[in-house]
Amino acid sequence: MTTYIQNQKPLRSTPFLELPLGAIEPRGWIRNQLEIQAEGFTGKLGDHWDDVGPNSGWLGGTGESWERGPYYLDGLLPLAYLLKDEALMNKVRPWVEWTLNSQQENGQFGPVTNDDWWSRVVMLKVLIQYEEVSGDERVIPFMKKYFHYQREHIEAQPLQEWAEARGGEHLLCLQWLYNRTGENWLLELSDVIRKQTIDWTKIYTQFPFWRYQTKFDHRVHVVNVAMSLKYPALYYVQTGDESDFSASSKGIASLMNYHGQVHGMFSGDEWLAGTHPSQGVELCAVVEYMYTLENLVRIYGEGRYGDILEKVAFNALPATISPDWRGHQYDQQVNQAVCSIAHRNWTQNADDSNIFGLEPNFGCCTANMHQGWPKFVSKLWMATEDEGLAVVSYAPCHVKAVVADSVETSIEVDSLYPFNEKIVMSVEPVKKVTFPIKLRIPQWCSNPVIKVNGQLAGAVEAVNGYVAITREWDKGDRIELELPMEIQFEHRAHNAVGVNRGPLVYALAVEESWIKRGGNDMFPNMEVFPASAWNYGIALNVNNPNESFRVESAPMTKQPFLAKAAPIKLIAKGRRIPEWTLETNSAGTPPIGPVISHEPEEMIELVPYGSAKLRIGEIPIIKTP
Repeated sequence: MTTYIQNQKPLRSTPFLELPLGAIEPRGWIRNQLEIQAEGFTGKLGDHWDDVGPNSGWLGGTGESWERGPYYLDGLLPLAYLLKDEALMNKVRPWVEWTLNSQQENGQFGPVTNDDWWSRVVMLKVLIQYEEVSGDERVIPFMKKYFHYQREHIEAQPLQEWAEARGGEHLLCLQWLYNRTGENWLLELSDVIRKQTIDWTKIYTQFPFWRYQTKFDHRVHVVNVAMSLKYPALYYVQTGDESDFSASSKGIASLMNYHGQVHGMFSGDEWLAGTHPSQGVELCAVVEYMYTLENLVRIYGEGRYGDILEKVAFNALPATISPDWRGHQYDQQVNQAVCSIAHRNWTQNADDSNIFGLEPNFGCCTANMHQGWPKFVSKLWMATEDEGLAVVSYAPCHVKAVVADSVETSIEVDSLYPFNEKIVMSVEPVKKVTFPIKLRIPQWCSNPVIKVNGQLAGAVEAVNGYVAITREWDKGDRIELELPMEIQFEHRAHNAVGVNRGPLVYALAVEESWIKRGGNDMFPNMEVFPASAWNYGIALNVNNPNESFRVESAPMTKQPFLAKAAPIKLIAKGRRIPEWTLETNSAGTPPIGPVISHEPEEMIELVPYGSAKLRIGEIPIIKTP
């Protein structure tokens, strides 16, 4: 295939190849998410937050000159081009032009007040996206010149602190550039950087951080962890070592064992914090873990990474941002009974960390949150090394790509997924062409149904989580996929349960009372207090979970991640547990179940986790007295 740039030797090939930014256009509910994002934080932030305003050091001003400008652009740029929004593009251009024009004769670029390696590699990731969508011929020479500078100075000025923890981000950029230039010195520089980076392969192969962490260390900082889980895979592309190949998978398993939460993330408020459902998870970690998983899908071609990606994207991401995208939390909690300025059992974070606002706790998330949805959309589909296409997630979209024999092909994905289990894909090649379409079959789905042009595709046998349909495709061909969603329990500590249906986690919705506590009119700081009881247990038939619930559907609205407008709900029986109360201003440890409650039986409502800003996501089981 010549259309999409594959890894040049000696780099190992990857099963999937990223499509360039702009090849995938969002549709339906996920386009609405991008539009809401543009109308809120991402489109308006520079007008209300000096750190990414016109005085930013990354615009030549005297303001913040480290990571916040690049972080912001890493989400603003793909959002602008996915929406084809000229106003947003006009916000992007000054940042890009200033950065390209800032390069000195020796190759260094960026604000002269800061010579840190870390912030510059974030801006390089921005420029890569810009080059792919614009074709700007300045980007590749710019990057080569900068990496020449880095090669000359990296030994005397080695990676330190954040750069040492996050050195693998350089490998993304160096491998991208090597595949376009074939210049071996780029791989030599990559080896130097890898040796200066924390040995994440060793950490994830023999994971040592089993317990709640109480002291700062870059190796237990949750965002560093979320980013670094892709580094061994990137190393493997270069080294071929089995230890690198397997480390990411082992690391994820260990993290979920010792620090896992029901929304697919591991805890970290600010450091790894165990499995308690009232420990926090930082928003920066959510969006960085999504980007890591997108890379793991590409490098390994395994559907299980898409499963995790969907769980995080459809649950943890929307849960921690207000429905209008005008407030975000620094930390979210699985059992979030109240969001207030009060002392909690965080490992480090401040008392305002779980309120919704402009800049609760640290401002890094205010700058970095924007990449979540746009990068997810741009990775919904990927090309394959055998000249076909593969699904990463079934959110509605329109894909334009080139397949076998350089034939242009488009695929329209019509779905309400993950709120509905039926997906229709219309295939439109410009002429008849034979190529594979690889459909991801989630591990939670035991009986998928695939039809091509109305005919059953026969026995469905997934390999590495994918079913490949290879045939001669013609205009008007249609794939119908049904992924039946059954209720499944995730067993948690004290016999509590997480409730899953498909890729969505469901949580007990608590009525919300929002109270302004400062901020400004555009981005107010809001506390959220419960207007109904939260301390419920659920009555379950553990042998047949689906008998315990009634599934209710409602019309789709522009913002489905809103409890009152949730397009799907689960209705079950439950009872209050009066002895279950707040501890250190958070929902206390769930009582050991099954719990005997003498309170009246009530019908309780579970909604998608991301829809409920006050919720109980790890729910005790009730034993009927």
